[in-house]
Amino acid sequence: MIALLAWLLALPPLIALSIFVLETLLGLGRLREAPPPPGQPETVILMPAHNEAATIGSTLDRLQPALGQNIRLLVVADNCTDDTAKIIQSRGHAVVERHDPENRGKGFALAFGCDHLLASRDERTLECVVVLDADCETDAASLSTLTRTCVARRVTVQSRNILREASDAPAKVQMSSFAFWIKSVVRQRGGMRLGGAVLVTGTGTAYPWALFKTLPLATSNIVEDLAIGIHLTRNRQAPIYLDSASVRSAAADETATLSQRTRWEHGFLQTARTFAFSAIHDGILSRNRKLLHLGLHLLVPPLTLLLLVSLTALAATGVLAWLGGDWSAFVALAAAILLAAAAILLNWAVEGRRWLSARAMLQLPLYMVWKLPVYLGFVRGKSVGWVRTERTDAGTEQRP
Repeated sequence: MIALLAWLLALPPLIALSIFVLETLLGLGRLREAPPPPGQPETVILMPAHNEAATIGSTLDRLQPALGQNIRLLVVADNCTDDTAKIIQSRGHAVVERHDPENRGKGFALAFGCDHLLASRDERTLECVVVLDADCETDAASLSTLTRTCVARRVTVQSRNILREASDAPAKVQMSSFAFWIKSVVRQRGGMRLGGAVLVTGTGTAYPWALFKTLPLATSNIVEDLAIGIHLTRNRQAPIYLDSASVRSAAADETATLSQRTRWEHGFLQTARTFAFSAIHDGILSRNRKLLHLGLHLLVPPLTLLLLVSLTALAATGVLAWLGGDWSAFVALAAAILLAAAAILLNWAVEGRRWLSARAMLQLPLYMVWKLPVYLGFVRGKSVGWVRTERTDAGTEQRP
């Protein structure tokens, strides 16, 4: 009986760790990608912005070299109370203003922008829409590759979404940036090599216009990008990941990192709780391999929580093994934790050192303790919505 209890405790983290190890080992190294066919498709960059007057000018200046050649910008100034719209207009870019304080969220802003495009005279020639956050930057080569791949393959394409390296940032910020890279790059590569699904990460995402205008965008979901990816995969229109196109943004400062991670991780956990098992069930019944993989992917909690749960379960199975004499569950779980640690270290050695220094890595136990309030808040049912995110460089980011 004690041995059975030990296995019941060990099995959930064992499953999650196994999926994580497989994805992260397969995610080692860049993907080999065939270049898309020539010819720049007619593209609109759709950028939601809320009270971005302090930084929108520099964002537009960085983006300007990537525009032209059938690529234009449309900004949705969403519930702004500052000069965001005026600054955009002064630089010669299209902007539409939305005022609806009852319906806040990036999804509503995207839906508003989509409706504007549907009503425009260019709707019939439009081929591709790229969603880009107002705090992100990209380059002409990435945009060209992203949009040409999207239109040629008629599929949603998620680019390589990373945070800028900051070797002088506090250890907590570095570890958060490293965990973000594991989630948004390494595991995406693993998903592609498995032939499974990848996630939409909310910025640097290209959609065929014929598909984008049919999406259920108008939602207050704090992880609307994840919900869109699930919707697409369920409908056998699973997104793909493109390593050769990149978008970048600055990491949040130390104080804002915790609130930012709280928003992201609560949203992920809520979505996973709702969709993971149904995606696995439906993927098996419908023989939809990508949906099955997406369900399995959702079973893996954020990296810090995965380690916390696994180590707690290891301690519990160790106590049960000492009481009952059967160490099999403890050994299996310990081996899985060691494999996960090895996979993380391999990825860090290959590329992850750009975001996490060896000195900062030594503070992992403190980082895990620092993250505990995030998960305790989720257990208590504390709701999370829009928050301002203070960045490590000049300016701030505000999400609608």
